[in-house]
Amino acid sequence: MLGGFGVGRFYMGHTKIGVLQLVVSVVTCGIGGLWGFIDGILILINGGVDGEGRPLRD
Repeated sequence: MLGGFGVGRFYMGHTKIGVLQLVVSVVTCGIGGLWGFIDGILILINGGVDGEGRPLRD
């Protein structure tokens, strides 16, 4: 729901990518929200790591 604003990346500790997602979404008038949607799917499929490189748990 808030993926276009980079909330997931902020939560995981990837602040720079979160800010970039936010800027892209604002500049493209919301079309950049697709990035957050695709990012969420990839994290669900492949797992992910937090800001310190530790793998996320289920």
